[in-house]
Amino acid sequence: MSEPKVKTAPAEIGSDAFFERARARLGFDVPPGLVDPNIVPPSGDPGTDRMLQIIAREQPVRPAAVLIPVVDHPQPTVLLTQRSVHLAEHAGQISFPGGKIDATDASPLDAALREAFEEIGLGREFIEPIGYLDLYGTGFGFRILPTLARVRPGFKLVVNHSEVDDAFEVPLAFLMNPENHQVHSKEFRGMERSYYAMPFAERYIWGATAGILRVLYERIYLS
Repeated sequence: MSEPKVKTAPAEIGSDAFFERARARLGFDVPPGLVDPNIVPPSGDPGTDRMLQIIAREQPVRPAAVLIPVVDHPQPTVLLTQRSVHLAEHAGQISFPGGKIDATDASPLDAALREAFEEIGLGREFIEPIGYLDLYGTGFGFRILPTLARVRPGFKLVVNHSEVDDAFEVPLAFLMNPENHQVHSKEFRGMERSYYAMPFAERYIWGATAGILRVLYERIYLS
């Protein structure tokens, strides 16, 4: 898991500055590793990298897309969901709107937008896609391509309770402050692998969601 070498001073940069940086640093090129099992997304953590290499040999690649919806308040927030406790995978965990990429989806972006509407009723008319973040691999074989998006306030959510128990916003400044990025470890077949956690009030943000938020921090806030 990589450690930042250079930090920009404030984690609380305003909305315009955040999105200006994001547009300059992100794009919409789809990485080949989204579907190619021979290309393993690097995590920066040796144990996690080894785990992903093993998973890639043992399980089929499962392409997925999520939306990172940053709501354009004067102090921006990130819109997150809490998955239903009845789901077979990642039940009750904090997540981004998103899911598996279907054959009918025109692109990973299209999949993320579709899932956001299906899960929480977030309409495309409120969403301005900015670009893809780095590909993120998980121990379940998912290859997740996150889309960062600017979301105009004024939306009214309709939560699909078969998939999501709740939707809520967390200040972007909190999530982008490295002091809130806890590092924990778990064992995988005798190897230690690290993961991030970002507890916020009663919400425990960890795993892939926290890992993707950390990648967002490294891409936007580090020079």
